[in-house]
This record gives sequence, C-alpha cells and structure tokens, in this order.
Amino acid sequence: MPKDLAYYDTNKKISKLTDKLMRNTIIDKDLYAKYDVKRGLRDIDGKGVRTGLTDISEILQNKIVDGKTVPCDGQLFYRGYDVRDIVKGFVDDRRFGFEEVVYLLLFGEMPNKKELGDFTNMLGAYRTLPTNFVRDVIMKAPSADMMNTLARSVLTLYCYDSNPNDTSIENVLRQSMQLISVFPLLSVYGYQAYNHYLRNQSLYIHVPSPNLSTAEIVLTLLRPDQKYTDLEAKVLDMALVLHAEHGGGNNSSFTTHVVTSSGTDTYSSVAAALCSLKGPKHGGANVRVSKMFEDLKINVTDWNDDEKIENYLRDILDKQAFDRSGLIYGMGHAVYSISDPRARILKEYTGLLAAAKGLKDEYELYKNVERLAPKVIAEKKRIYKGVSANVDFYSGFIYNMLNLPTELYTPLFAVARIAGWSAHRMEELINGNKIIRPAYMSISEHKNYKKLNDR
Repeated sequence: MPKDLAYYDTNKKISKLTDKLMRNTIIDKDLYAKYDVKRGLRDIDGKGVRTGLTDISEILQNKIVDGKTVPCDGQLFYRGYDVRDIVKGFVDDRRFGFEEVVYLLLFGEMPNKKELGDFTNMLGAYRTLPTNFVRDVIMKAPSADMMNTLARSVLTLYCYDSNPNDTSIENVLRQSMQLISVFPLLSVYGYQAYNHYLRNQSLYIHVPSPNLSTAEIVLTLLRPDQKYTDLEAKVLDMALVLHAEHGGGNNSSFTTHVVTSSGTDTYSSVAAALCSLKGPKHGGANVRVSKMFEDLKINVTDWNDDEKIENYLRDILDKQAFDRSGLIYGMGHAVYSISDPRARILKEYTGLLAAAKGLKDEYELYKNVERLAPKVIAEKKRIYKGVSANVDFYSGFIYNMLNLPTELYTPLFAVARIAGWSAHRMEELINGNKIIRPAYMSISEHKNYKKLNDR
C-alpha cells in the first residue's frame, strides 16, 4: 500500500477507535453530585477544597459582616505582607521590586539593604548557562512553542548538575536560585532561536549583565539594540512582581506540591509546573486577551460607543465572535469577585505606559470593556459571584506596548512564577511527609472475563 494511502487508512482507524474510547469513557455528570465529588477540587459554589496549608501567600476575597460572609475587594499577601504595601515601598524608593519579592517568598522575611544586595549579586553570579548550552540544546531543536522549549531546557539542565537528585534544602535552594536566575535566558534565547530558524529573522544572542534587574535582563536580551526606558523596565518589573506567586492553590503551584511529594528532583518538579502553566486555562490567558482585542478593534470602529462594544461582547458570549469559545478573556477569576488586586495595580501602570507610548485611546478601550463586560455577562449568564477584570486583562496590553512577542507572554509568567514554585517546593520538602495521593471513586461495573475467541 502506498505510504499516503497507508497513512489515510491509519487515520480512519484512529477515528473509529476514538469513537469507541469516547463511548466507554464519558462519565454521567449526575454521578458527581450523587457521590458529592468536588469536580476540579471545587465546591458547587466554586470555592476550592482545602488540600493543604501554606505560609507563602494568601488570597482574601471575602469578609465577615454580622456573622455572614460577603465579598470584598480582593487582597493578595506575600508571606503576610499586602502586595499593595510591597509595591508602594519599592515604587516610593524608585527601585525595582522583583528581586526583593523573590527573597521574601523564599526566606519568609523582608531583606535589609545588605541582604538584598548580597542576594541580588548571587542571582547575577548564577545568571549563566553551561558552556555551549545555547548552541547544543536551545539552537539544535527550536520550537514554535516557547513553553515547550523552556521545559525541555530545564530538564536538560539536570544533566549538567553534579548533584541533581539531592533533595536537601541547601541543595534545592541552590538549584532554585540558579533556575530563577537563568529563566530569562532560557526563555528569550529560545525565542531568538525560533525567530531565526523558523521565521528566518536575524539571530541575537546577547550576553546578560550580572548587574541588571530581571526585568532589564529580559529587555536587553530581547531587543537588538539592547535599549529600553526606565518606565518600560519598571512596568515589566511590576508585572513580574504581581505574577510571582498567587495563593498556593493555583494549578501549577499545586502541581509543584504534588510532584515534589513523590521525592523527585527539582528539575522534574519545575518542568511539571511549566507544563501546567502552559495550559490556556492557566498561563496562556493573556495571549487570548490580546488576540480578542485585536478582533474587537476590527469589528468595533468607534471605541467609545458603549452599545457597539456591548453588542460585540454579547456576540462573544453567544459564540458568534472571536474564537467562538463563549469566553470574554481577562474577565472573571476562580477566586476574586469584586476585584483582582493585581489587575488594579497593573491598570495604573498600564495607563502610564500607554500615555508614554501615545496609546491613550487604546487604553480607554480596555477600560470601556472592563466597565461593560460585567454588565453583559450578568445579563447573559447565571453566575454565583461577581465578575471583574483579572491580572491577564492588562498584562497582555503591557507586553504588547513593550513590543514583546506573544510567544513570550506565558514564558514571562514562568520567569516570575518560578519564585513561587521554588518556595512551594521547599515548603513541601520541609513539611510534607507523605506522597499526595487523592482518592478517586470507581463507577465501573464488574464484568466476567471472556477468552479472545469467545468475544
């Protein structure tokens, strides 16, 4: 049989096998309610099922009034410190904040000037890859998916570690700090390889300076001329701060706890978290927000016409516009209802950057959608809690204004969140003493086995 016909025949067989798989795998949804199974580890009202304890970060979205739980403006705490206070501290000092937040998440306390300086110098010293790693690993198999490249690079670094399997806290801390330092390199170099080999563009491999902040490193490695403004670097630094950690109950941090509990190495744990973050329901949402707004600007010419914007949003919910998913990306969150504190902070700095870039009109469009979307969603859907803009709503616009390629949006999330993952891994190693093993209830009927010739 010719190869193309064989391939066609195989695909037909796969299609038939898929039908059989689906028929024998679908579980009656009513059974979840019958046996009180928390689908997605959530109660029927969307509240997460408590599966552990953490001292790394906390989310508050409710308060008690007259003995009743009522929604409130969301708050995010890193190691007990309100993120808003942390942000105000380094903004008032006119300095970068991400490295300070990494220190706080890892060690549980705020550094003084000397401690922060020493820690930043250590990160700078670690910001180097093994000899020929870029050539032999990143350049050899470029991928159009940067998260694939990043995960592969992390797993390969295992081979360059002289002590990869040691799970003592001292060794894991060393591995974590090295990964935090090189994540910007792995991400941007991966993109440069893709841009050169798969898109036929010029190749730029800049050497990172040990004296720059993480945000500055990203911009210098990415841009051909290595130039950036202070505002650009500070806004990117703000985005990294707000993505560094989020409550411990998010999918990738939970993945870190689960995989770490098995006793595996740091590189495998981080790669698993990366694979979780890669999913569009977790780390890829800001890309969808950006693409949604590109489509909106094509279909709504008057960005100040509330009626036309509302009609477009209704079309999205009716699966008649954009990607036909029925989702207004960037609106709503699994936890927050009245407001996402990260979105509120980013909104202010989005406005500053938009003014500097001459994009005030586009910024107003974002604000209009943020204002109108909750109203449209409330009209079209039955919801159990309020809907507000989440952190992805403005982060994609920020990255777009910084001329960052969409391929790097999710890796930049990882550049920030590796700080939280590292803290959670060590918290699990220190406090966990059992492998995490959730219970699943079988609903299979027992069957009598028949020999092959009798089936």
